[in-house]
Amino acid sequence: MADDITSRNVDDGGMPSRSTADTTSVISARGLTKRFGDRIAVDGLDLDVPRGVVAGFVGPNGAGKTTTMAMLLGLVRPTSGSAYVLGSPIDDASDFSRRVGALIETPAFYPHLTVEQNLHVLAITGRHGGSDIPGLLRLVGLAERGDDTYRTYSLGMKQRLGIAAALIGDPELLVLDEPSNGLDPQGMREMRELIERIARDDRTVLVSSHMLSELEQICDWLVLIDTGRSVYQGPAADFLADGAALAVAPQRSDDLDGLLRLVIGTGLTAQRNAERVIIPLRGRDRSDVAAQVNAAAFAAGLVLVEIAPVRDSLEQRYLSLVGTPAAEVASTNGATS
Repeated sequence: MADDITSRNVDDGGMPSRSTADTTSVISARGLTKRFGDRIAVDGLDLDVPRGVVAGFVGPNGAGKTTTMAMLLGLVRPTSGSAYVLGSPIDDASDFSRRVGALIETPAFYPHLTVEQNLHVLAITGRHGGSDIPGLLRLVGLAERGDDTYRTYSLGMKQRLGIAAALIGDPELLVLDEPSNGLDPQGMREMRELIERIARDDRTVLVSSHMLSELEQICDWLVLIDTGRSVYQGPAADFLADGAALAVAPQRSDDLDGLLRLVIGTGLTAQRNAERVIIPLRGRDRSDVAAQVNAAAFAAGLVLVEIAPVRDSLEQRYLSLVGTPAAEVASTNGATS
């Protein structure tokens, strides 16, 4: 019989919680470390994921995302450190099994069974006999293909079916490791929309990816790691706001250097490119900075044709923290985590 450990529901079984962890966090970890021989995959990671967010677990391939998720689910034993999931320590996953759904790497199913039969098997073996299988198939957009055998499914359909399997039992926390990996642009968009639908049910979702542009569109919380270490944790809006800037352009391109000197002379930090002067906001009010620059330009007789907000992408902000060349990260976007 196939053993599906990649699409699993990991509950308290009616047992009282033994946690002394912060109950406001669905996931919390302190000093979480995993060594494989001489290699450190996860290095003293502190982690907090609040309830009800879509949390993006961000990092390039080899950053330690999958290993961290496996430790949180009780699939891999940490070398040191501690962690709690839904208030229970990870050293006994039975305390939170069936309250967590997970899709780690490639989902495993019986190829000759229909997808509906596959989900029924998982529901029975996971002691979720009352699960609404047709409802799960509707949620993931597979209602019309429930009678088809698993072997006829495309990669994108298999990924969505894996998420349906992880949702058996209506878990409080859903953990998804690279769910868009290998998908074409249409499949990525469908996966993004699916995660957004799942999150509407007041469920916490932790989703990892090295494709930062995908996570930027769906996450309201970010956990950024590099070489197994934490780089940033907190609201996505706050992280991206730190990369906000104002772009200012003069009517005449010959005035760019003069505009740059003028802006710097007002006490602002700025740099120019071929067409505009870029002013990092760094927490300053955008309207106040725009008014300050506009007034200075008017007083100097410079005509401005553009004052527009701009911001770094998630990838640009991440790269600015870890110092990784953009080409190196871009090259990982088609690779396997």
